[in-house]
Amino acid sequence: MRVRSRKLIGTVVLLVFVVAYALVVASIASGRITTAPALAQFTFFLVGGLAWVLPARLLIRWMQRPDA
Repeated sequence: MRVRSRKLIGTVVLLVFVVAYALVVASIASGRITTAPALAQFTFFLVGGLAWVLPARLLIRWMQRPDA
């Protein structure tokens, strides 16, 4: 697959993933986490705010891979 095609596919997948991830994390944050202790809230927002980075990094690495 050409790099240009991978970049197009990867961009669409990344946008869909980030929107879906944000919706899931926001729905959890608005519901259950509001009654949790402060340390649990901090941990949730720290992990929830950074957990999307690993899948995005792997996808971007795939997008940048040279033609085979």
